[in-house]
Amino acid sequence: MQTYRIETIVSQNRVLTIRGVPFRPGEKVEVVIFSYPRNRERAKRYPLRGKPIRYIAPFDSVAENDWNVLR
Repeated sequence: MQTYRIETIVSQNRVLTIRGVPFRPGEKVEVVIFSYPRNRERAKRYPLRGKPIRYIAPFDSVAENDWNVLR
């Protein structure tokens, strides 16, 4: 399989035109279209960064009632 890559821009009437492809007339090809992400504000990678942290009873034992040794 031969791969041919070209970057182009969609016209105002939403038509793509690709000229000068290196394939013979009548040759069967597959067309896959990828879009580039728009320059929108990207979702934050770490959404909790900078958020306040509150610890409730930070020095209490964790799952103390689950330990068989203490019973």
